[in-house]
Amino acid sequence: MFGLFLSMFTFSLSMSISPGPVNLTILGSAMNYGARKTFAFIFGATIGFTLLLAAVCFGLYQIILLYIGLLDIITILGTLLLVWIGFNILRSAGQKISISEIDQTKIPTFLQGFLMQWLNPKAWIAAVAGTALFSITQNALHLIFFVMIYFVVCFISLLIWGIAGEKLAKLLNTPQRAKVFNIVMGVVLIAISLEMCWHHFA
Repeated sequence: MFGLFLSMFTFSLSMSISPGPVNLTILGSAMNYGARKTFAFIFGATIGFTLLLAAVCFGLYQIILLYIGLLDIITILGTLLLVWIGFNILRSAGQKISISEIDQTKIPTFLQGFLMQWLNPKAWIAAVAGTALFSITQNALHLIFFVMIYFVVCFISLLIWGIAGEKLAKLLNTPQRAKVFNIVMGVVLIAISLEMCWHHFA
């Protein structure tokens, strides 16, 4: 039993801590507004993914097995969306980072974090792959534990990205450095999106 829980933890950590669209959004928001003001988005993304995982574990997975093309469509549309976002980040002008009260309306919200997970191919792939991996035992209790473990690991991982973003703000607080960061983040997001799509269809 311990080995099963350890596998669940390792899978959850590898999928949650690795760069993805939600992680990069948290990083950028925390850089500009601080980790505390990004907390609502972090919590929303955690709840959003946890509910997505629970839905896949206890029903949606069977539908996806029946209509396998559904996941293909989600992956393609999600990848196109993320590549488009990546190009926008890539082309955006560098500006001095400012953690202030003026930009309250631009701070990502709980609802945005929640919805972003349901539109995120990485989240769908993680939910489907995890369900396929840990439903072999045919034990519903194991899947409940998997969802609970993923909730904790996901929240801590996203929080780490938020803290990292706040720390990076001090290093990148010039227009030139911010521009370089935008280019790197844009390229990384595009590369990650294409890699996820490639692995899905490979």
